[in-house]
Amino acid sequence: MDIKAQSLYSELQSLSAQAQSGIGDLQPTQINPTSQNFGDMLSQALNTVNTMQLDGKDKAVKFEMGDTSLSLADVMIAKEKAGLAFEATIQVRNKVLEAYKTIMNMPV
Repeated sequence: MDIKAQSLYSELQSLSAQAQSGIGDLQPTQINPTSQNFGDMLSQALNTVNTMQLDGKDKAVKFEMGDTSLSLADVMIAKEKAGLAFEATIQVRNKVLEAYKTIMNMPV
């Protein structure tokens, strides 16, 4: 599976715009690549994925306990968003490791 970094970034930006326009109730943190270093951006992205996973788990527990304000669709959407965010994180990690290995194998 070949994922291009620019297309992944643009897809994440469009998802962020959709989230801010009122689709769903979770507002992800904004990542500004010009004012932060890579470590801060990575930390923010991981915190956002963690928040999405906790939100999905919380909604599932509330639904199982009989909360009538949540529908099954709300729970499934929250869990699917968390799953997709996690998969994207895994793919980014794999690309970073691949790039690291390539750099380490370069002759000096």
